[in-house]
Amino acid sequence: MLDFIRIGCAVPAVRVGDTKKNTSDICEFLKKAEGQGVDLLVFPEMALTGYTCQDLFLQDTLYEGVKRGLRDILDVSAACPAVTAVVGLPLRLGARLFNCAAVISGGEVRGVVPKSSIPNYNEFYEKRWFASGDQLTEDTFDIGTLLGTYPKLVPMGQNLLFQIGEGTLVGVEICEDLWTPLPPSAMLALRGAEVIVNLSASNETIGKRAYRRELVTHQSASLDCVYAYCSAGSTESTQDLIFSGQSLIAENGRLLAETKEAIAADYLLVQDCDLGKVRADRRRNRSYADTAARYGAAAEIVPVRDGLLRSDGKLYPLEKLPFVPSQRQNRVQRCMEIFQMQVAGLKQRLAVIGNPNAVIGISGGLDSTLALLVAVEAMRQLGRPATDVYGVTMPCFGTSDRTYNNSWELMRTLGISCKEINIKEAVSLHFSDIGHDPGIHDGTYENSQARERTQILMDYASVVKGIVVGTGDLSELALGWCTYNGDHMSMYGVNASIPKTLIRWMIDAISEMPEFAASRPVLQDILDTPISPELLPPDAEGKIAQHTEDLVGPYALHDFFLYYTLRFGCTPRKVYALACRAFEGDFDSETIKKWLKTFYRRFFAQQFKRSCLPDGVKVGSVSLSPRGDWRMPSDASARLWLDEVDTL
Repeated sequence: MLDFIRIGCAVPAVRVGDTKKNTSDICEFLKKAEGQGVDLLVFPEMALTGYTCQDLFLQDTLYEGVKRGLRDILDVSAACPAVTAVVGLPLRLGARLFNCAAVISGGEVRGVVPKSSIPNYNEFYEKRWFASGDQLTEDTFDIGTLLGTYPKLVPMGQNLLFQIGEGTLVGVEICEDLWTPLPPSAMLALRGAEVIVNLSASNETIGKRAYRRELVTHQSASLDCVYAYCSAGSTESTQDLIFSGQSLIAENGRLLAETKEAIAADYLLVQDCDLGKVRADRRRNRSYADTAARYGAAAEIVPVRDGLLRSDGKLYPLEKLPFVPSQRQNRVQRCMEIFQMQVAGLKQRLAVIGNPNAVIGISGGLDSTLALLVAVEAMRQLGRPATDVYGVTMPCFGTSDRTYNNSWELMRTLGISCKEINIKEAVSLHFSDIGHDPGIHDGTYENSQARERTQILMDYASVVKGIVVGTGDLSELALGWCTYNGDHMSMYGVNASIPKTLIRWMIDAISEMPEFAASRPVLQDILDTPISPELLPPDAEGKIAQHTEDLVGPYALHDFFLYYTLRFGCTPRKVYALACRAFEGDFDSETIKKWLKTFYRRFFAQQFKRSCLPDGVKVGSVSLSPRGDWRMPSDASARLWLDEVDTL
């Protein structure tokens, strides 16, 4: 199961008071929704009559039209069994008239939800016609008698949750309900609703569109839910008001879809939503569970339809680089916010341990470059000179001319204290001591270089009264692509929660800062340099021969796997399906499967390295700190995950 639901917001070109025309439109939208694979279809408030009928709501003729219209809608619903529709209409109960939402599926009304908050201020006069759902004394509605058949009671109330598919629970509120201090949706979510739909008729005024958008996205965030808001369109009466037909679909605080036109009607907005994310966040957020235990009460679960939801997630907005905002403006802003968090973390660490100097191993690669920029900026903000940052470049067997020259140019243009320590002789002596043939380019050959560099940095930090600033990033930690007690170790890791795919964009954004103008050319060349640990000799032309992504796999894929595995606990099947969609045209399915298996194998096998990580600032929602976000036994088995990949 991929846990997607397809939601439609249908806004007919309503004709006020013409239930025959409105019924026809509703039926046509039902047919369209069936054809487009919609699971849940939401209409505006009073879609069957029009919201602006005013005193016509009290006319028997209009109510007879409601009855006939509902019968026709049920007939069409029977022919569209996979769609659950929520339709706004007025319903009488004794001497009272209620503003209601009827939940319809398989040709039957499954339940009725009355509006709770009845606005009666400014341009609203609803109490003139409607009673509040709070005044209900009954918990059922005789829909059969209304339709002229035998009596048939259906649930009616504000405490109803409608179950569609395999356990997906839907709650309903109507327009003003959302705008109150304690919306019904809050209690419905605490009682288990994963999807909230709002049938609305919200008139347009200056600034209200943006406010409405913020309200809906905030509600979806605070309730950890999908929230679908469908509002009456521009063909409502314009006697004194204008209605814009703004529809919005949000998920966990993220706006997934919105009507683009400022004033609209006669459209169907369709969007896939990921219930897996909703469920993952609720499981993870213990405060949510505590609040549900404190305030949640048992709700009446109304079975609507069985079977799987139809959505396959193809309409879900999916980024191949989930850690990297796709829009440049947002990306630069994100990068600079993260940079300032890194700087703040290092500043605080330096301040509380007596303002030592900062020592960094400079390789000419992305990670050490970012760490160096952080250290230089931290010193600047502390009012200290750049020379309090000590950069050490340690060339060895695999160092290329390009990275060597870039290391020196970067240190020179930043004005830091520079030192070169060539480690070839020391590593060769070490090979002799341990009896290793330097012609065998294995793990011993590579790890000895990494550990020699770390030893030098640690000891040199003692000489200059400094601390070693770590350079390893989140992607490397996930894959264990670091040498245990080598580059794995430092006194403070500024890159520890930043994925490789984001680091490149961070350096690009930081290079535009006036403070780093002199370093801009070398920073751009570093960005163009292939990612490599440079632990194997260069090729015959002196170029980098060891490319990390050839060995461990594309970081774009691994960061994608990491995001969906850690952030939402997705199964290998779902991660694979999403990756095939996101990287269509970049990698074939077999390549994705190959590297997914590599990811799980390495992620489990390398936990022992993460269990003893040095401190490092958390900057995003995914972190592998053993003291913070990720706790896992170092000897846990990856068998279930790998077996599932084998079945794909």
